[in-house]
Amino acid sequence: MFAPLFAYKAWANAAMLEAMLAIDGERFPEQRRKAVRVMNHTFVVDRIFAAHLSGEANPYAATNTEDTPELPALTASIRDSDAWLAGYARELSPERWGERIRFRFTDGKAGEMSRAEMLQHLVVHGAYHRGAVGQILDALSLPRPADTINVYLHAAEPWRREHGSAA
Repeated sequence: MFAPLFAYKAWANAAMLEAMLAIDGERFPEQRRKAVRVMNHTFVVDRIFAAHLSGEANPYAATNTEDTPELPALTASIRDSDAWLAGYARELSPERWGERIRFRFTDGKAGEMSRAEMLQHLVVHGAYHRGAVGQILDALSLPRPADTINVYLHAAEPWRREHGSAA
């Protein structure tokens, strides 16, 4: 259940990061900065929840970093994080989906979620924020990549197009 969702997430992140290269930082510095910060936020949240899932200490004090990373460095970080999450989702047995994990949010408040809820959160959270970056691209009249699981599935498994209904 989760493995295809995290493969999709990695695909969609890669496409969005590639599309963000078209934002001219000289002409549109605030829009480029905002797009990078939004994607950096998704990366930080992914890493926070990855720490919760793996029983490690939360590596971040907030849900974004003080400094804004350069896009190439952020792209590499997200690619590595997505690979870790995809591997985790692929290897996590369904028997463990319901395990509840207690943790602290970055605001210091207590939280408790199942492994499945954490994974669901990361998929939905990433899609939401890629949509916000898509709005920035739209406002600059730049093309936004497709960001739907059906487009991903048909790209990853083209045979699905051959077997679809003709009706």
